[in-house]
Amino acid sequence: MNKQILFLLFFLISFNSTSQVPTNTISIIPQPVHILKGTGHFTFPKEVLIHAPDSPELVKTISILSERLSLPTGYQVSSANSSNGATIKLLLNDSDDSQLGKEGYTLSVTHTGIKIKANKPAGLFYGVQTLLQLLPSQIESKVLIKNINWVVPIVEIQDFPKLGWRGLMFDVARHFFTKDEVKQYIDAMSKYKYNVLHLHLTDDEGWRIEIKGYPKLTEIGAWNVKREGEFGDFIPPLANEPRNYGGFYTQEDIKELVRYAKDRFIEIMPEVDVPGHSLAAIASYPELSCTPDAVNYKVRSGEKIMDWSGGATPKALLDNTLCPANELAYSFMDSVISQLATLFPFEYIHLGGDEAPINFWQKNEQIKALMAREGIKNSTEVQGYFTRRVEKIVESKGKKMMAWDEVLEGGVSPTTAVMSWRGMKYGIEAALNKHEVVMSPTTYAYLDYMQSDVISEPRVYASLRLNKSYEFEPVPEGVDPQYIKGGQANLWTEQVYTIRQAEYMTWPRAFAIAESVWSPKDKKNWPEFFSRVEEHFKRLDFSETKYSPAVYDPIFKVGKTSDNKLTIDLSLEVEGLDIYYSFDNSFPDRFYPKYMGTLTAPIDAKQLKLITYKDKVPVGRMLTMPIADLKRRARL
Repeated sequence: MNKQILFLLFFLISFNSTSQVPTNTISIIPQPVHILKGTGHFTFPKEVLIHAPDSPELVKTISILSERLSLPTGYQVSSANSSNGATIKLLLNDSDDSQLGKEGYTLSVTHTGIKIKANKPAGLFYGVQTLLQLLPSQIESKVLIKNINWVVPIVEIQDFPKLGWRGLMFDVARHFFTKDEVKQYIDAMSKYKYNVLHLHLTDDEGWRIEIKGYPKLTEIGAWNVKREGEFGDFIPPLANEPRNYGGFYTQEDIKELVRYAKDRFIEIMPEVDVPGHSLAAIASYPELSCTPDAVNYKVRSGEKIMDWSGGATPKALLDNTLCPANELAYSFMDSVISQLATLFPFEYIHLGGDEAPINFWQKNEQIKALMAREGIKNSTEVQGYFTRRVEKIVESKGKKMMAWDEVLEGGVSPTTAVMSWRGMKYGIEAALNKHEVVMSPTTYAYLDYMQSDVISEPRVYASLRLNKSYEFEPVPEGVDPQYIKGGQANLWTEQVYTIRQAEYMTWPRAFAIAESVWSPKDKKNWPEFFSRVEEHFKRLDFSETKYSPAVYDPIFKVGKTSDNKLTIDLSLEVEGLDIYYSFDNSFPDRFYPKYMGTLTAPIDAKQLKLITYKDKVPVGRMLTMPIADLKRRARL
């Protein structure tokens, strides 16, 4: 009898006895492929024994599980030499279960113990993450929790990922995050079965990785003048202001981060963004540019360097590109790529390729000579020439190149993998042309976007709410799925100064992306998903991880009456909430007027204050919306 029949038999036997178990007793993110709930619970003994195969790849998994169990419970957790009598058994299958693949697992909780089985150590690690999510939310605490029963429900789970690439991009270039902060980010993403950390290591604001032979990259390129406010509109630094804000990772730091991630079955993909977004490199080594004035350039501190008024193609106010007609740029890239290939075992190196301005190229004599010599027709093809040359360097180091979707426009080898960020259409185009594709569209997966109204978020040019992120489907209809490697969410950090704000911008939207890249499409259900998200809010509280409550914030829609009075309509992402409001400058609670339909602003009102409640408990933030702002939106 095969495993699928056994699984179905368990379901048929269990159905009558489990039908009355509340649906919210198990809140796992991402949602497993199959969950069969039984009756009752397994109670952890005060001496927990873990049995696991003798494998170097599992040493850290056992250590993580032991620490996660012992800290909040105070229980003694130790390894068992034999599976007999073990509380938790981690077992590798004698022969591979083809359905589980390399990352799948089965988890069985009975009244007598817990068993996790997988084909490979990665599957056991993911099974451990699921087991921890079956425990009470207090298991996330870093300190002892008293007077609690540590139990898990009786359950059978079979689980495996939909996609092989489940990524988060962390921009450490715009603002530097320490090695320990990156580890903190890795810890959080590992709990939700992410397996790729894309590190954006270089940009106009900083070069964050030590490159032997190019010491100025970190002596000069890693530092700028700290500015706070709205990024992009900062006052340009004065000559006498100290450039002491920033930092970088030594090569030993990188090796440590790679090991740390690998222990959690996460690969780190480095990105060096070229030929655009390269001001930090050019400020360090002006000879990499074609523009003579580059000798005066400084690492950007957030002042305006691009004019976006013309649309999607930026006009550079200074030349932040490596020069495609400059052979020094290619010897530089050869050295950088060679060292990246040595430091990062992952098969891909990301070389950016996005938002490269062409206005300096158009008037440059070296570029014109290159175009004449190579038969290049326009500036877009100039970037294509650069991309193909650096791709050959990547391949010479035994790696594969990945780049943002703009590289499609200049012509690129089919062996280049494409990360589609400007919506889904470029990923579809790339897949139809047989490129490997990772979908990371702004539409669903840009974590730097505001999560709520601008009155409550750091101002960014777009917004992305949780329910929209949950709509992400990385494998579009009509595309051969073999070319869709997976999906990814991107956290750009222009407006993110601290790891706390990085957490706030990541969670809970990264829950939605995790489910989109792991769980079967037919398992996705927004109301049910959000009920699980609320349970994980409790977990984040206990782990002292910051997250955004923006999902509870009202959405504003304004209009005007025939006699030019302001009207305000409010809506919510989730059901079951009540909105209370005031126009009199006082702070509303649930004894104030409840929103029941369109509001008309009183003639002299200066602000609208709102708060959301659920079951008589405030869950939303107290929001203050200036009436003048609403009038501007209504064009009054």
